[in-house]
Amino acid sequence: MTKTLKGIAASDGIAVAPAYRLVEPDLSFTKASVDDVDQEVARFEKAVETSIHDVESVRDIAKENLGEEEAQVFEAHLLILNDPEYIGAIKQEIKDSKVNSEFALDETSQKFITIFESMTDNEYMKERAADIRDVSKRIMAHLLGKNLPNPAAIDHEVVVVAHDLTPSDTAQLNKDYVKGFVTDIGGRTAHSAIMARSLELPAVVGTDSITSDIKDGQLLVVDGLDGLAVIEPSDEEVADYKKKGEAFLKQKAEWKKLKDAPSVTKDGKHFTIAANIGTPDDMAGVLENGAEAVGLYRTEFLYMNSSELPSEDDQFEAYKKVIEGMNGKQVVIRTMDIGGDKHLPYLPLPEEMNPFLGYRAIRISLKEDQIFRTQLRALLRASAYGRLGIMFPMIGTLAELHKAKAIFNEEKEKLVKDGVKIGDDIQVGMMIEVPAAAVLADQFAKEVDFFSIGTNDLIQYTFAADRGNEHVSYLYQPYNPSLLRLIKHTIDAAHDNGIWCGMCGEAAGDSVMFPLLLAMGLDEYSMSATSILRIRSQMKKLDTKDLEGLVDKAINESLTNEDNQKLVEDLMSKLNLD
Repeated sequence: MTKTLKGIAASDGIAVAPAYRLVEPDLSFTKASVDDVDQEVARFEKAVETSIHDVESVRDIAKENLGEEEAQVFEAHLLILNDPEYIGAIKQEIKDSKVNSEFALDETSQKFITIFESMTDNEYMKERAADIRDVSKRIMAHLLGKNLPNPAAIDHEVVVVAHDLTPSDTAQLNKDYVKGFVTDIGGRTAHSAIMARSLELPAVVGTDSITSDIKDGQLLVVDGLDGLAVIEPSDEEVADYKKKGEAFLKQKAEWKKLKDAPSVTKDGKHFTIAANIGTPDDMAGVLENGAEAVGLYRTEFLYMNSSELPSEDDQFEAYKKVIEGMNGKQVVIRTMDIGGDKHLPYLPLPEEMNPFLGYRAIRISLKEDQIFRTQLRALLRASAYGRLGIMFPMIGTLAELHKAKAIFNEEKEKLVKDGVKIGDDIQVGMMIEVPAAAVLADQFAKEVDFFSIGTNDLIQYTFAADRGNEHVSYLYQPYNPSLLRLIKHTIDAAHDNGIWCGMCGEAAGDSVMFPLLLAMGLDEYSMSATSILRIRSQMKKLDTKDLEGLVDKAINESLTNEDNQKLVEDLMSKLNLD
């Protein structure tokens, strides 16, 4: 029977394929005594043998789809599965205590995990604890007759269904087979949603119940344009959605013609449309979509994809690659934004009740200033290869900004003194994502070369609502008059002080938000590369004279997020642009 779930349109496009539930099974068990220990050991050995075959298969698929380096984790798993000390200890527990394999596996694995996690002075050994967790989970699944989902092993066309998708889950999705995904929770600013847009996979998030409403193999439609997931659609619905998908692909083909076109309004005013990236590998999408700049390079992925703090030289090479790749166009690189929901195994952070409100981003950089200095040196060296902007995240006070700038200037002076070549036109800016900074933007603007508004965090802090919490997802309100007032005040403060203002949050690529930002005079719009041509097309159809009075109504007459969404949609309809 057909069932339609309403969610959040996280990534444009239409997909129709069988569902693949990426949901972990219940691996709970009951301790039991056994009489025939030899038979129980044999049962355990069979589960280990099956696990070895599983991991070898996954390793081979990962090598082909992801590369040798990413597949190394599975080599580590095979070592554990063949480790006589670990496997032998479990078998000995079965024999000595005459217990079932499930209990012996769990009891022994926990002992090994505790031992490895206690080796605080040896990062390599600490990482083995995570490997043992994964291996023991796989053996346990076989003992209980359960199947573990594995995104890297998908070898036919599917729509992935999950409660949520981690960045590592999403990174393993093979676009040849995975046609889209649907989740129970999440929003447009979730990392999985951002990565879906980068991969150009249709996605719907925040459906609440997709994992419980669907079974593996049931046909599923992902409507990433309107935020719908349709389970077991009729033949007529499938035909209609395929037509809708074809129409969208035709529209994308038209947008592609704008790749080398300037970003100008109908009345000839030029603004900059830039791209957000996470790694140098994202540059292909940036160039394919005709970005006029990189407005945000999230450097934390350099740290997250490493088993230790990346060296100055490693960072330099990564920054240089992006700067050179833009051929003279500006690249704005954000300093490390670790903390909140981004953690490093080799940089222990304190347990916090509210990590998004705690020790993160610039707060870590200013306290762990050696990490910060290493990054700044790498950035300064890379500046010799093109136009660089450096911006500091999560600045909340002028004192923080002054301290960050002082460290920057100290490292710059050291490099100059050592005769190292650096760029002579580096711009130093800051993100506006803390409401306190937005309110005091007129003072901050005197201290920097540019602002970049980070709407993802600015929204969650303005409304005191965790953007990853589905229970308060209704408070993700980018068009709310209160937020628009903060944004307009920030843009006006920048212009009054002779600096430019950009936006690198997801709202910059939002088709309803865009006319409002254009009317405010925002200078740079930085977004997922796949949104660039759509927004450029929208810009070319808009005359700024037609937007006069829009912002005044939005911040002084409208009362709600919905009021402003209707305000923009009505104007676009009146201009025949809907």
